[in-house]
Amino acid sequence: MLTVVNEDGTTPSGSSLLDEIVREGARRMLAAALEAEVNTYMAELAGERDGNGRRLVVRNGYHQPRKVTTAAGVVEVKAPRVNDKRVDEAMGERKRFSSAILPPWCRKSPKISEVLPLLYLHGLSSGDFVPALEQFLGSSAGLSAATVTRLTTQWQADHAAFMDRDLTQVDYVYVWADGIHLNVRLEEAKACVLVLIGVRADGSKELVALKDGYRESAESWADLMRDCARRGMRAPILAVGDGALGFWKALAEVFPETRKQRCWVHKTANVLGSMPKSAQPGAKKAIQDIYNAEDRGHAQASIKTFAKLYGAKFPKAVKKITDDQDQLLAFYDFPAEHWIHLRTTNPIESTFSTVRLRTKVTRGTDSRNAALAMVFKLVESAQQRWRAVKAPHLVALVRAGARFERGQIVERPEAVAA
Repeated sequence: MLTVVNEDGTTPSGSSLLDEIVREGARRMLAAALEAEVNTYMAELAGERDGNGRRLVVRNGYHQPRKVTTAAGVVEVKAPRVNDKRVDEAMGERKRFSSAILPPWCRKSPKISEVLPLLYLHGLSSGDFVPALEQFLGSSAGLSAATVTRLTTQWQADHAAFMDRDLTQVDYVYVWADGIHLNVRLEEAKACVLVLIGVRADGSKELVALKDGYRESAESWADLMRDCARRGMRAPILAVGDGALGFWKALAEVFPETRKQRCWVHKTANVLGSMPKSAQPGAKKAIQDIYNAEDRGHAQASIKTFAKLYGAKFPKAVKKITDDQDQLLAFYDFPAEHWIHLRTTNPIESTFSTVRLRTKVTRGTDSRNAALAMVFKLVESAQQRWRAVKAPHLVALVRAGARFERGQIVERPEAVAA
């Protein structure tokens, strides 16, 4: 079909020809995918027939057209309709076909829902979503201020349910902890988001808790961990965190048996910050030699070398490492495959690198809860892309009490139990 194009490359509707081509391609691909899904469903049930030999599952035209907001813009689609005459014997109700690609309730793709909390955290009010996204998507369908308000309310309920879930059936062997200062809609200028991410016995990573706190204080951390313990969380074998004294004090109170590992990224920044810039490149390399050493013995030797090289001129910088040596080298008592995961809080830092925003604090009666809910939804979305730790089968052995030397197992759980 020929389309009239203006001199500036736009069509009479105001959108560019390129955008219309993309949307038309998306519409055709979605229609083809829906047809293929229905055809597969009917082919699998072709043998289902009634007493007269008639098929129980047949095509029945199309549903009414509906508009769906996608990353390619708003596309109109007519979903195929299926007449399924089978009856669920257990429930006594007719069975129904439900598309996994385009559920009946779907009016926008999940990617669009991921954009909304990000825009909100950047300071865009719900009333500004329509004009802002209409320019990008070509339509405001499904993105009204009322829709955003409903989503915000639902996300707050999701976050509240998450923070009240039962933890007796999960086991976090390792945890990373950090206080993230986002400076967005948290009302108090010194407020931060306290984050716990754990590794389950199968090696998978999972968000444990996310709550606002004040200056990463011991009481804020203790309140968070007491709540986790109340809901059935077991004491982790190892906790990884930065130098915030509040967290370690709270950990000693709630989970005193948990071992401590200080984050080398935070420690390195802290040490280099107390040295002149001219000395920092060499000092950084010397610090890397410590946490990249092949075992604890070589790491301890590297610490002595670091102290010898910089102790005379920068005693305070050297003291920051020598005073925390035990907590800095704790990861060497665990499987070598896990060392790269355990010596830093990178799982938290990398997740929040896209969430850490520099926007003005927005005050409001409900901004705090809304902002926390938005952060929660962004982390929940990111969690789907988290990879398990290396050698995940070794995590269960760590929980069982296996002992490791030089990164290798030397005592199996059966021996420990005996």
